[in-house]
Amino acid sequence: MAGVVVVRPGERVAGPSTPGMAREQAIVTEDLWSGYVTTEPAMVSAWHHHGGHRTVFYVMEGRVRIEFGPGGAESVDAGPGDFVFVDGGVVHRESNPAEEPATVIVFRTGTGRSVVNVEGPAD
Repeated sequence: MAGVVVVRPGERVAGPSTPGMAREQAIVTEDLWSGYVTTEPAMVSAWHHHGGHRTVFYVMEGRVRIEFGPGGAESVDAGPGDFVFVDGGVVHRESNPAEEPATVIVFRTGTGRSVVNVEGPAD
């Protein structure tokens, strides 16, 4: 991809899948992934990590909870206007503790698979 590209909402395609999350892929290069993610109320994603990719996402609407750490014992919550950073290889899962859908804009930098689903975090 070179030059200047615009991807409109209707042009996004299904992105890498994690149960519980709807990822729409916008722009992808050899070392960048960007997209739009929706998580429905009370939904909890499967455990996953993003390989060598570092992730930054911006919460547009709703609430997002990220569980991580040994046994998944740590968590952070984010809401509209918050940015969240997830380092490469960090096993985590995302949930929506609110009563409305959560929508986020995601940017990942790195190479290799951008989503790796796993059984859960190590203890």
